[in-house]
Amino acid sequence: MCNSFLEQLFISDSWLLLIAAFFIATFAVWVIHPRLVKLALMKDIVDNPNSRKLQRTPVPVLGGVAVFFGISLGLGLVSPFYDSASLCVILGVMIVMLYVGTIDDIMGLSTSIRFVIEIISVLLLIFVCQNSINDFHGLWGIAELSIWIAIPLTVFISVGIINSINLIDGVNGLSSGFCMMASIIFGYFFYYVGDYSMAILAATCVGALIPFFLHNVFGKTSRMFIGDGGTLLMGIIMSVFVIHVLDSKSQMTDLSERGIGLIPFTMAVLVIPVFDTVRVMSNRVFRGRSPFMPDRTHLHHLFIYLGFSHAGTALCVLVLNALVVLIWLLLWKFGVSVEGQLYAVILMGLLFTFGLYPYVKSLSKTSSLLRVLRILGVLSHIERKGGYLWIQQKLDRM
Repeated sequence: MCNSFLEQLFISDSWLLLIAAFFIATFAVWVIHPRLVKLALMKDIVDNPNSRKLQRTPVPVLGGVAVFFGISLGLGLVSPFYDSASLCVILGVMIVMLYVGTIDDIMGLSTSIRFVIEIISVLLLIFVCQNSINDFHGLWGIAELSIWIAIPLTVFISVGIINSINLIDGVNGLSSGFCMMASIIFGYFFYYVGDYSMAILAATCVGALIPFFLHNVFGKTSRMFIGDGGTLLMGIIMSVFVIHVLDSKSQMTDLSERGIGLIPFTMAVLVIPVFDTVRVMSNRVFRGRSPFMPDRTHLHHLFIYLGFSHAGTALCVLVLNALVVLIWLLLWKFGVSVEGQLYAVILMGLLFTFGLYPYVKSLSKTSSLLRVLRILGVLSHIERKGGYLWIQQKLDRM
């Protein structure tokens, strides 16, 4: 009877629970962040600069631990007020990803070991949660998929998403800013269709990422990187969101009946990380190199090459991704078919990654467009200006 009362209370005032989870996660990270910075510096858990990396001094890399602390506390404290059983396994897989990524940050792990653990984690989600990418929701006339297709497809897509989120972590504020934006979009749609467990997970992600994002972008002595622990953590969460959208039992199915292409939707939300990862890895293979060998050919490196600041680079990449989501939304509003939505998203993904990078790189030094881009890059440097410095001082004093 008590559980029934709590569930009824949640259904009637679900937005209050979202707000509570959001603020709990925000407050938790706000409190623990400076303490983790001190711990990381004391124990030398830092990311040291080298020829490939963009920072000039060692930076603590326990940001993922801070973000997970906020997410887990937010989920835990509101869990009595809704059916949170489905989040237990997800939380367990999040712990595995955080653990593996943090070990990689501190000691280093081989790519093969990471891939095996990622695959096992996704399989755990599939078989225990009974969710997978097993429905095309009418795309090309295809509905539910065979389990023999759904399982490998889910593993392939999920592992790809995890690593694409990991690989965009190249400038301050980019991976955290992107995951905040993606969580807001996914969370809105989950809440709209009544998938409250996923909506609350999205809300806690946004809440936990905000304090980290502020320190990461504006902080100087309080700056901390999210590290592989954080990117693998957020990557598995993004994968969970996609799986819950594209599962045959998804509450999102109602949206597909209104002409919303669920596959184009998920692709639009994750378009820049996914397409940029495909571009970078395919280029490495084409040049006879390992697709996992780090380099400086990602889209964010292009904006750094043009002279943009870290904040300016992150903003440009996020704007490009948001533009794809906006265009997808307009296409749906104007009644474009699901197939048309998909082709448009793919075309924009190719244009903003495979097309933009080589085009800008091919511009001559006397090109007027290149000069304009470099001027915009110079204007993006606000690190030593009033408002930026004021925020920095406030954060560093915490």
